[in-house]
Amino acid sequence: MKKLIVTVLAAALTLTACGGGSESASSTLRVGTLSDAPPNVYLKDGNYTGFDNELLKAIAAKQNLKLEFASTDFSALLGQVASGRFDIASSAIAQTDERKKTVDFSAAYDFETMSIQAKQGTPVTDEKGLAGKRVAVIQATVGDHWLTSTVPAAQAVRFPDYAAALTALKTGAVDAYILDQSIAEKNVTDNPDAKLVVVKSFVTDVPHGFAVKKGNAELLGKVNDGLKQVISDGTWLKLHQQFLPTAPVPAGFQG
Repeated sequence: MKKLIVTVLAAALTLTACGGGSESASSTLRVGTLSDAPPNVYLKDGNYTGFDNELLKAIAAKQNLKLEFASTDFSALLGQVASGRFDIASSAIAQTDERKKTVDFSAAYDFETMSIQAKQGTPVTDEKGLAGKRVAVIQATVGDHWLTSTVPAAQAVRFPDYAAALTALKTGAVDAYILDQSIAEKNVTDNPDAKLVVVKSFVTDVPHGFAVKKGNAELLGKVNDGLKQVISDGTWLKLHQQFLPTAPVPAGFQG
């Protein structure tokens, strides 16, 4: 009987040890992001990088958080955070009232700067020229909302990701493309044969934030505390200069 009790105790200890391993694995936060939207979020040499992702990594290091990145379509991202598939969403996400119904957002870590992009020789010089034109937008983004609310006479052509929208512009399937300024400028640099131009850029007052499941105050608090740390020690500014050198630096982010 004593031998049996010892055996059972040993088995229980083994199961406890295994349980501890599982708990450790579950402490890794799953981050939903995009693989094709440089310089904010993209995949390079098997590593998810870009301003937003490197900023989140720096925040995680300050708060002793472990991260695991995976890509998805932007149109599905916030829903996947709400359902629990991802713990955090990182993708230059503009904080709109509609999105706040689905997820909770961190404090602002940047602000939305948009561009109208087209090909050289375009007759489009500003938003007025978009009327009657086929204009690419990423579904459910600020660009999508801006186009439909500012130029209702334009024909919005919605895409699930940046690569598909860019291809449509390059091939002439659309006349223009509304997207983040930083991505638009990189499109010009990375695609010289496509003869792309940034027609007009404009800064909005819409803040970017990392998204978490509604009610997850503990995780949100850690992200916000880490954000304060990386702003104060100059990490935010260093990453901004590395990935977004032409974008304006908002007040309060100088470190």
